[in-house]
Amino acid sequence: MSEAVVAKRYADALFQLGIEKSLLNQFVEELTVVKQVLQENSELNAFLLHPRVTNDNKKQFLGEVFKGVSIDVLNTLKLLVERHRTDIASEIIDQFIELVNDAGGVAQGKVYSVRKLSDAEKAELENSFAKRLNKNMIKLENVVDPSIVGGVKIRMGNTIYDGTISGKLRRIEQNIKLANI
Repeated sequence: MSEAVVAKRYADALFQLGIEKSLLNQFVEELTVVKQVLQENSELNAFLLHPRVTNDNKKQFLGEVFKGVSIDVLNTLKLLVERHRTDIASEIIDQFIELVNDAGGVAQGKVYSVRKLSDAEKAELENSFAKRLNKNMIKLENVVDPSIVGGVKIRMGNTIYDGTISGKLRRIEQNIKLANI
């Protein structure tokens, strides 16, 4: 079974638990911290994946590292240890956050620009794309990309909205080529 399918199943289970206990927002906050810790600490990942460290030691260590998280999030992490699935924890967290966002009519994306956008510029883009995509809210992460000459490029899932100058020039070039055929 592919890791994406497995991650989705874990995320679905945690999502259902969050709905039952009305703790979705708390789970999102806690899992965001867990993901950040896992990404920033390669030693922790190596420890969790090490075959000579017992599962009991791994679970005990997770309990010490993530003392402040809810019991449900901690038990999910311990379950991943038991089933040797800690390598897909980040993917599970991403899937879970996506489920929560979909349920709340929220979409996430990235906006690429030549410089950091001001809060007002980012808010304006979020509002206009929320209307365009029929969502309650859009959350955009600003990524500075010096290769962009001007304008912005927005990525929402698998769709890219290219409003860059180089993108417009490419489209003009394609139109000229098509007109000459």
